[in-house]
Amino acid sequence: MIRTLVVDDDYRVARIHAAHIGRVQGYECVGEAHTAAEARDAVARLEPDLLLLDVYLPDEDGIALLRSLRETHDVDAIIITAARDVATVRAAMRGGAVYYLVKPFGFDQLTAQLAAYRRWRTEAESRLISGQNDVDALFAARHAPTPAPTSRGLPPTMQKVLDAVRSAERPLGAQDVSELIGISRPTAQRYLSELERKGRLELTLEYGTTGRPVNTYVVRPGA
Repeated sequence: MIRTLVVDDDYRVARIHAAHIGRVQGYECVGEAHTAAEARDAVARLEPDLLLLDVYLPDEDGIALLRSLRETHDVDAIIITAARDVATVRAAMRGGAVYYLVKPFGFDQLTAQLAAYRRWRTEAESRLISGQNDVDALFAARHAPTPAPTSRGLPPTMQKVLDAVRSAERPLGAQDVSELIGISRPTAQRYLSELERKGRLELTLEYGTTGRPVNTYVVRPGA
């Protein structure tokens, strides 16, 4: 089992990612951390193999955290962030990240990358290097194949919203989806409403202690 630690400052996003990792073959989520300080403590205690690591942490840049952790621990990281600038991508590569996922991304994409990382670890432990072709194959194995176009004609962001709701262990509202895949709350609500209209999601009402109920959504059976 690949022991994985989720590091994200958003508690709800971290919880959803942790639940998803627990359902991926060959993976075990050993914990969550929401600050760099918590991550350092968790890495020392839990000795994870892999971090699912956000860049934006309240007390330290996630890439700087990765660089310092790798000085004393044998741990890999998949970066998850909304940052799209070349400087951040290059810093992640120099810091030792095995992959870089740009938000918003679908859970199918995350699952594919986790599967690729598992294959890469297996090959890295067993492959005999006899020449450049073997080296090239080992480097290439870290990356998941480019995903095929989504089925049934959904736009990419709408598909990511659907994937997020499908992978969650509880009904999600617009705020949950907004924080999870990195889009605005109004945009999340628009896609959720459209997916309900298309018959892909079902609307449920979540009642709190006070105030109006919150619209939340689950996947319609068979969708």
